Amino acid sequence: MNIIIAGAGDVGTHLAKLLAFEEQDILVIDEDAEKLQFLDANYNLMTLEGSPTSFHTMREARMHACDLFIAVTPSENDNVVACAMARNIGAKVTVARISTFDYMADENRVLLQKMGVDHVIYPEYLAAQEIIVALRRSWVRHWFELHDGAIIVVGVKLHEGASIIGMKLREFAPLNPNFHVSAIKRGHDIIIPGGNDELLEDDILYFTCTREHVDELLELTGKTLHHIKRVMVMGGGKIAIRLASMVNDEFKIKIIESDLKTCQALSEKCPHCEIVHGDARDIDLLVEEGIEQMDAFISLSGNSEANILTCLTAKELGVRKTVAEVENIQYISQAEGLNIGTIINKKLLASSSIFQLLLDTDSSSPKCLALTDAEVAELVVKPKAKICNTPVKDLRLSHDLTLAGFVRDGKGMLVRGDTVFQPGDSVVVFSKMGSLNRIEKLFK
Repeated sequence: MNIIIAGAGDVGTHLAKLLAFEEQDILVIDEDAEKLQFLDANYNLMTLEGSPTSFHTMREARMHACDLFIAVTPSENDNVVACAMARNIGAKVTVARISTFDYMADENRVLLQKMGVDHVIYPEYLAAQEIIVALRRSWVRHWFELHDGAIIVVGVKLHEGASIIGMKLREFAPLNPNFHVSAIKRGHDIIIPGGNDELLEDDILYFTCTREHVDELLELTGKTLHHIKRVMVMGGGKIAIRLASMVNDEFKIKIIESDLKTCQALSEKCPHCEIVHGDARDIDLLVEEGIEQMDAFISLSGNSEANILTCLTAKELGVRKTVAEVENIQYISQAEGLNIGTIINKKLLASSSIFQLLLDTDSSSPKCLALTDAEVAELVVKPKAKICNTPVKDLRLSHDLTLAGFVRDGKGMLVRGDTVFQPGDSVVVFSKMGSLNRIEKLFK
């Protein structure tokens, strides 16, 4: 597939890395030569210095032969204009990163599509969605649904006392046939496990199961159900505003913001929330504002380090659920190791939403889970696919991927050794970064 990315910032760079692993034909456009030099030197892709809203650059990029054009520059207007130009020149599908919720309205989406913008990605909206999931299911690190929950992937961290710590996977599987341990995050590494792999304390396990068995994971992993009602938020930016508008009165939210003008604006934009002017890094202020009575603390400042440290402080003050926005991808593993809780990264969320377009799936619901060094996707078995009519145990699949579960006629099932796929089955695939392209070919 011929893919052109406009913008070599955080989102564009991470997406380019992701797609380069998948052996796609990638061209990255940016006006910053230094950013392009880094990509040129480290990844198998092409770069072009120039403006994405320049007709000259568009022609030089051979936009007429583009299968997917992705505009993720810092400028929302440039992204929309670039997509409109690309679509009219000949790009088959266009995606624009936006930063204003107004573009998400149905009537405005129709206008955008007429202009040539096929899909929009609003990272702050995606982040707010992830936070809501984390608040509603406070005992999990990741929650990922397919087909209205017919298949669910749950990421859970094992703490001391969990009954399955010390088990080898070959011992776990026959005792717990309703679950498939599809991946293990251990320190900085993602493991696609085999029978001899052992489940250790502080591992993050990714279980695949059906909805009726999810609650059994609480006992298996030593977790307790904790209902969240009172939430304190540090930072009154776009994510906080989206969060407040999406939950209405489901949670009682208190936002602490250090900028007085922002506080005044928040009072109008978030009428259901209590707004406090102050610095949430100040422990005395947190105590004064009732941190000890809070069920959850969410840190959404523009500083990853401050978010991590403030969540640690909230944990020490007795808050059971914390969520931190960590935009430095290299910090994510360290933050998970500190037992902060849920980590939100807009780059990963935006990249996952765009990446699913490559899998020929319905982009209206997420089907690619955001992980730092692994891919989780839903692939649909096509007629006459190589993967049909052969038991999974005889497929000789690579050790860096696993088929976890599948949906057939609306019913979710786990993949066993004797499973034989049929056309139309939707299969959940876990793989190391760069492996998905190989397995995808089996489904076509």
